[in-house]
Amino acid sequence: MQIHVVQRGENLWLISGRYGVNANRIITVNELQFPDRLVIGQALVIPAPYPEYVVQLGDTLGTIAGRFGITVEAIARTNLISDVTQITPGQSLIIPVLYHAVRPGETLWAIAHRYGVTVQDIIQVNRITNPLLIYPGQNLKIPEKQKPIIDVNGYTNVYGEVAAGQVRKDGMHLTYLCPFGYRIQDDASLTPIDDDKLIEASYANRVVPVMSITNFSATEAGSKLAHTILSSPELQNKLVTNILTIMENKGYLGLNVDFENVYPSDRESYNQFLRLAVRRLHEKGFFVSSALAPKTSSEQKGLLYEAHDYAAHGDIVDFVVLMTYEWGYRFGPPQSISPINEIRRVLDYAVTVIPRNKIFMGFQLYARDWLLPHVKGQQAETFSMQEAVRRAVQHWAEIKYDRLSQTPYYRYVDEKQRTHEVWFEDARSAQAKFELVKEYNLRGVSYWVLGYPFPQNWALLEDNFEIRKLI
Repeated sequence: MQIHVVQRGENLWLISGRYGVNANRIITVNELQFPDRLVIGQALVIPAPYPEYVVQLGDTLGTIAGRFGITVEAIARTNLISDVTQITPGQSLIIPVLYHAVRPGETLWAIAHRYGVTVQDIIQVNRITNPLLIYPGQNLKIPEKQKPIIDVNGYTNVYGEVAAGQVRKDGMHLTYLCPFGYRIQDDASLTPIDDDKLIEASYANRVVPVMSITNFSATEAGSKLAHTILSSPELQNKLVTNILTIMENKGYLGLNVDFENVYPSDRESYNQFLRLAVRRLHEKGFFVSSALAPKTSSEQKGLLYEAHDYAAHGDIVDFVVLMTYEWGYRFGPPQSISPINEIRRVLDYAVTVIPRNKIFMGFQLYARDWLLPHVKGQQAETFSMQEAVRRAVQHWAEIKYDRLSQTPYYRYVDEKQRTHEVWFEDARSAQAKFELVKEYNLRGVSYWVLGYPFPQNWALLEDNFEIRKLI
């Protein structure tokens, strides 16, 4: 895949011709709402110029895959097919196979370099006996590039059938799913959530369901509540017993602990609770993870940070989720929500005290719209990346790109003549974050939160990585 940034005077059909890709495929992969109205600075994912195949009577994905020398999984993933037995005659399938017509003077090395594969891979897949004897016009099959294998976690904060629908839509991209969440009470009980359909959908889509517990709510910071539990060994044990009961009854396979705003004086008590949870859950075959505020040093001050002991969590739990978002806070001034320069500072510290194969980098799936001039305490509007693009198109706003944070943004004036500033994510910023995962050799990515449509993200995720499936 490639990324194209719309320039002045360009339209979809000019771009389509430039890349030799059917305009409808560009519309589909980006889920363009207004394909005839592109704005300057809009980033588009350009899919590879794969051939299409029309399903014939008697075809199966297995026979089609065999014909083109690829896997059933590759075809299913490219065409977003969740049930590989369900194809019908007349259905058009995109076949993820690239061919390259050799040009005069080209070498195998140059061709391999262009597509990010090795010369040996091209030789092997095309059964070339003499690498020096390729000729202009020769069609070479380009093998699929090797991708790093990562885990992908997704949080969801909605329940019931709506949430189950999210899992059915995005489950192919996920290793884990964390319904957020069970809130602890001061007697060590947990508030119930409507997660049955979520868990059922998770298993149906080979996604590991993870029970998530927390101490805070939309109206309460939860510091006192956390202290009540963490200061009592009896309540800690009771809480773990209640967690195990829910996990075993519901079918959860792991636990994610997201205690925030914990008093600094409760730091070691929090570590001890995690040790207790790990010991008791491991005995039952379950794993334990934690969510950590984005720290840049062990000495970082503040209620969000001091009780989050990176080194201890890295040693105790099976993996951690770094909440590398919310710099662009909804009650704060307009800015990038997850600036890559700040994420890099967090990772630079994290990898010194936590094993890289235990680290998930957080990635937000939402955009924000602030009114200008910003008034302290005024709340920004939160919505999806698709809505961010829709508003840019609606107001013919030119999209800018901040190079330091590697984040797109724009301004527009509404019908009441108020000025707005929108910060969001696009294909460029998503790709930059995926490059960080590769550079730091992390375990994977954790999304907050499912339900905000961002089709470019999922297309690029699959283009960059192979997603591990554990069930």
